[in-house]
Amino acid sequence: MMGGLGGLLDGVRLSPAQRRIALYLSEHLDEAIFLSSVELAERAGVSQPSVTRFAVALGFAGYPELRQALRPLVLGRTAGEPGLIESAIDGEIRNLGLLRSRLDGAPAVEAGHGQAPPPPLRIKEAGEALAAADPLPIFGLRVSAGLATTLGYYARLIHPDVRLFTHGGSELLDGLRIVQRAGAQWVLAVVLPRYPAESIQALEYADKLGLRRVVITDRPGLPADITLDAPVGDRLVFDSHAAPLAVAMALVEAMADAAPLRTQARLEDYERSSDEAGIFLPGEPP
Repeated sequence: MMGGLGGLLDGVRLSPAQRRIALYLSEHLDEAIFLSSVELAERAGVSQPSVTRFAVALGFAGYPELRQALRPLVLGRTAGEPGLIESAIDGEIRNLGLLRSRLDGAPAVEAGHGQAPPPPLRIKEAGEALAAADPLPIFGLRVSAGLATTLGYYARLIHPDVRLFTHGGSELLDGLRIVQRAGAQWVLAVVLPRYPAESIQALEYADKLGLRRVVITDRPGLPADITLDAPVGDRLVFDSHAAPLAVAMALVEAMADAAPLRTQARLEDYERSSDEAGIFLPGEPP
């Protein structure tokens, strides 16, 4: 968000409806400071109670107090401040910078006063474990299904037995039990906000089955043996996942490095079969 409005939002987790309000404020702050909560709700396309909850989420007693705090931002705003999209991209650049500083062997990232720096990401260790896992189950539910599917697609190119699950409930629990009986020792999960309760239940169930768990998330503290946490962008109506995607691709790279001969053989075979079937345009990578 622009200027001082961004300061009010820093560190606050907003719902999609609340982000629509923040988006409207960032683009129409000059007029928004004169609107009632009902008028702001109509302009932002949300309910009036959402406006009240938005104000409370920012630490105000209600919308009138928030509106009063916003008025000095209009008077003190300077030209050239970044807009919403620019601010969101800037945030993702910061997220990637933080991720870069936590890779194995990178200098420790600076922490706040009195805080220990976050530990290095255990990507190499996780890659070696997952490369040796046979079969390798991967799961991600709801919004996490997209990144889990990407992981599954690339992992299948270098791993002989990848099993992808994107539906929760008993279907996922059955799948974990089946792969455990087939010899699986590890499971790879993607758990991004908002965090489905089914994902946490599946991680706990995997532990009961004796499966060890690698989890790509933005939230340390989930049930996991190896947590690969990377921040998500939360300035747009819905989260953006540049840093978790980078972690996922680094993990696939670590898996490939852990079994180089197998990786080479499988990729060469894939290229031959793809060429024979004419799957891709000439000269295009998979």
